[in-house]
Amino acid sequence: MKTADVFTASLPPLPLPEEMRLWDAEAMALGLPEVLLMENAGRAAFEVLRLHVPDISKQRALIFMGGGNNGGDAACLARRLLDAGTRVLVAHTKPLGHYKGAAARHIRLAGAVGAPFVPLRRGSLDKVFGAKGLGAEDFSIVVDGLAGSGLEGELRQPLRGIVESLNSLSGRFVLALDIPSGLSGVTGRPCPVAVRADATVSFAAAKPGLVLPWARTWTGRMHVRDIGIPACVRSRAPCAARLLDAGCLAHLPEIPEGAHKSVFGHVLVIGGIPRYSGAAHLAARAALRAGAGLVSVASPAGAEGRIKDGLPEIMALPLGEPGGGAWPTTLPEDLSVLLRRCDALVIGPGMGRTGEARVFLAAALALPGRPPAVIDADALALLAGCGEATRHVTGDDVITPHPGEAAALLCTTAAEIQADRFAALGALCRLLPCVVVLKGAGCLTGRAGEAALISPYDVPQLAVGGSGDVLAGCIGALLSRTRLSAGANSGLSLACAGMGVTLHALAGLECAVSWPARGNGASDIADALPRVWAKARRGNGGNAVSRNVASHDVDFA
Repeated sequence: MKTADVFTASLPPLPLPEEMRLWDAEAMALGLPEVLLMENAGRAAFEVLRLHVPDISKQRALIFMGGGNNGGDAACLARRLLDAGTRVLVAHTKPLGHYKGAAARHIRLAGAVGAPFVPLRRGSLDKVFGAKGLGAEDFSIVVDGLAGSGLEGELRQPLRGIVESLNSLSGRFVLALDIPSGLSGVTGRPCPVAVRADATVSFAAAKPGLVLPWARTWTGRMHVRDIGIPACVRSRAPCAARLLDAGCLAHLPEIPEGAHKSVFGHVLVIGGIPRYSGAAHLAARAALRAGAGLVSVASPAGAEGRIKDGLPEIMALPLGEPGGGAWPTTLPEDLSVLLRRCDALVIGPGMGRTGEARVFLAAALALPGRPPAVIDADALALLAGCGEATRHVTGDDVITPHPGEAAALLCTTAAEIQADRFAALGALCRLLPCVVVLKGAGCLTGRAGEAALISPYDVPQLAVGGSGDVLAGCIGALLSRTRLSAGANSGLSLACAGMGVTLHALAGLECAVSWPARGNGASDIADALPRVWAKARRGNGGNAVSRNVASHDVDFA
C-alpha cells in the first residue's frame, strides 16, 4: 500500500447510500444475518439514547416506525426500551403484515414482549394519541425511524406531513435513527423538510451529508456506532468520501533529533505585486508558522519591503527593474535556480492578473525540475484563461479555489458551485490532474480517482481577507517537509492538502478563543498554527478536538 493510501485509509469512511447498501449485502453474503445487524443497530440506538436520557426507565417514548429497514431498527429499539422500563408507543406507517424479512421478525418480537403498536393514517398524529388516551405532553422522548439514508428525491406525503407533525412536538428529546428523516445523506440538506433531532445515531459509519456543518441544524449531536460490518467488507468496498478531521494530524511529520533548517524544507512564494504585497506576506508568514525551515518570496522589484513587513526571516528575491512593479517576460536565471532548489512552490497570492503575470505563471509552471506547487488566488484566475499554463499542472500540484475561482475555472457561477459542491469538486478533478481544495464551509479536498475528503468545520474566524493566502502557505510548508522526508515522488500532495485544511480550520478555532465574535485578522490565523500543531503532537489535537467543536460534533465509538 502506498503511503498516500495509508493516509486516506486512516480517515473515517463516509459511505454514500448505495455504498452502505453494498456493505450490508457483502456482510450478509459472508453469513452475517440481517436480523443480527438490525439487532446491533437497535442496541446501539438504545445506548446512545441512554447517554442523553440517563433516567430512561422513568420516561415515555413515542417511536415513529417507517416502512423500510429503519422501521425494523425502531422496533428493535422499542423492545429494548421496554426491557429498561420505558413506556413506549410505536406508530407505524404501513400495515404490520406488510413488513418483510428482518424488519418483520423484529416487529413480531417487539409485539410478543408487549410493545403497543398504532397505525399512522394520512400523516395525522391525532388518532395516534386518541387510540391510547394519550396526548403529546405525555411523551418525553420521540424516536425518528421513518426514513433511512437511502431516501431519493423529495420526501413525499404522507411522510412529509408526519415529519412536520413530529417537528411540532416541542420540548421532547428527539433521537434520529441513522439519519433524520427527510435529510439528504449526500448534501446534508432537507428534501424539502427533515426531522429536527437533538441527537442522531448513524449506523456503521456517518454518511457524507451528516458531517457537513449545516446538517447540524437537523442532526443535533452526531453519534457513529458500529453494528458489526467486518473490516474486510469495508476494505473491499471503499467509500467515495472520507471524514477529514483532526485525526488526520497524526500523520504530521515528526521533528527529528539534531534537526537543521534544511530538514524542514524551503518554500518559495511567487506573488506580491506592490498593490497586493500583503497577500504574499501572509502566505510566507503561514509557511514559517507551519514549520518551513526557509521561506523566500519572489516578487516584482519594489514590493520586497512590504512583503517582509517586520519578518526579517522572509528572504526576498526582487525581479525586474527597480520600482518597475511588473513581472518580467522571461524567468530570470536566479529565479530558475531557486525554483529547482526549493522544496515547494506557492504561486498566486497578490500576483495580479495582467498579461505579463499570465506569461510568467506559465513559464514558472513549465520549468523542468520545479517542485510541487500550491496554485492559489490570482494564479487561479490566470489559469482560467490560459490553456498553456494548465498543460503544466501536475498530479503533485494543489489548487485552492474558493467558489468564485472554481466558477471561473469551470465557466459557471459561484451559485452553481455552491448548489452542488460535490459535483463541482468532481468537475475540477476532471479538468486538472492535481489535488483540488474547494474552499468554504465544509471544505472538500480530492483528486481524480481518489476519495473526496470532507472537512466538517464552519469557522467564522476564517471568513476574513487573506485567510486563503494563509492556507496556501500552510499547505506549501507541509509539501516541503513531506517531500524531504518521504521522497520527491511520494504522491503525498493529497495528504498535505488535507492536513493543511485541518490545521487551518483548527487555527481558526484557536482564534475563536480570543475573538469569539470574530475580529481577528489573517495574520492571527497564521500565528495560531504552531499552537495547533503542538496540541496535535501532544495528542490533544486528535479526535477529541475535532469531534467536539462548535462547528460540528461527531462522537465515534
